[in-house]
Amino acid sequence: MIESPQTTSPLPLPWLEPPLREALITQHAHALLVHGPQGVGQFDMALTLAQAWLCESVVNVGDPSPSRPCGHCASCRLVQARSHPDLMVLVPEALREALGWNVDEAGEEGGSGKSDAAGKRKPSKDIRVEEVRKIVSFAQTTAARSRGKVVVVFPAERMNGISANALLKTLEEPPGNLRFVLAGASADALLPTIRSRCQTLRLGLPDPAVATAWLHAHGVTQPEVLLAAAGGQPEEALSWFREGLDARAWLALPEQLARGDITGLPAWPLSRVIDMLFKVCHDAMRAAVGAAPRYFPHDLMNGRASIEALSGWYRELGRVARHAEHPWQAALTIELLVLQAKTALAVPNSTVGRTPRSIN
Repeated sequence: MIESPQTTSPLPLPWLEPPLREALITQHAHALLVHGPQGVGQFDMALTLAQAWLCESVVNVGDPSPSRPCGHCASCRLVQARSHPDLMVLVPEALREALGWNVDEAGEEGGSGKSDAAGKRKPSKDIRVEEVRKIVSFAQTTAARSRGKVVVVFPAERMNGISANALLKTLEEPPGNLRFVLAGASADALLPTIRSRCQTLRLGLPDPAVATAWLHAHGVTQPEVLLAAAGGQPEEALSWFREGLDARAWLALPEQLARGDITGLPAWPLSRVIDMLFKVCHDAMRAAVGAAPRYFPHDLMNGRASIEALSGWYRELGRVARHAEHPWQAALTIELLVLQAKTALAVPNSTVGRTPRSIN
């Protein structure tokens, strides 16, 4: 969570400080939609806004000063401890542990997720309608403290049509001093009726220098490499690093695939491997038509692979991605995808020695 400038702790996500100040000054509607590229801190922003709105610092009462939240008052400490009685946070079960908002803290009992082959219930990746309906009960109770009540929903696009419709009435006419923060990566995935009831705050990709410094402070070696690999999304880059992907392995990936070498790849979830292969394919296609790659340094892409072969590989990756969450044989699927990569990245005999085409 973003710390206030009044605290002594460094800002975990320093690029969010300017939009936080802007939101506290300009956003006064009862519902705010925070959206932008995945991996730039929408959840942190949503929680910090909630903490700011609930902050009980004397200098903040009745004052829209962007110095909130103070980080020291009883209300701020309750939010930081995930135990504020006037804050309700809805996140899918599957994300609670990663977000530090576990089942007990969220007050959830049981659930209705699907079961796997062993009969064990899988955590739901959606915000279910029964969870959204709890907002109605929460909204109708009197605030326990003095600053009203706040509901945070993240990722908001994980509400299906039924869940979103269940939220509409309360979102349109919230009782008392109730405010909402809906946060996510895809505002377009929300119902138009939801979007129309919210002020919007768009978060962009952070300045690469700021993001690189933040990653370096978290122990990431060659942070500029992983930041590019993650498409400029620093939280995603940090997640990759903590999962075991370093800059050297990333830079070696195109050549590894060109050899048909699957070393290390089966240890990753299939969805992650497909994402990595998509990025290699994307940059190989750009290089093949003379454009600059996005995720890899230019010198790692020879630009001589067949655009037709790369396009076929890209379509196959898309087909497999639709079933990545339910693979029959993940290791075998990865092996087949790497073999396809080797074929697609091969330099046709007719192009050897030729200069790649360029885009005018």
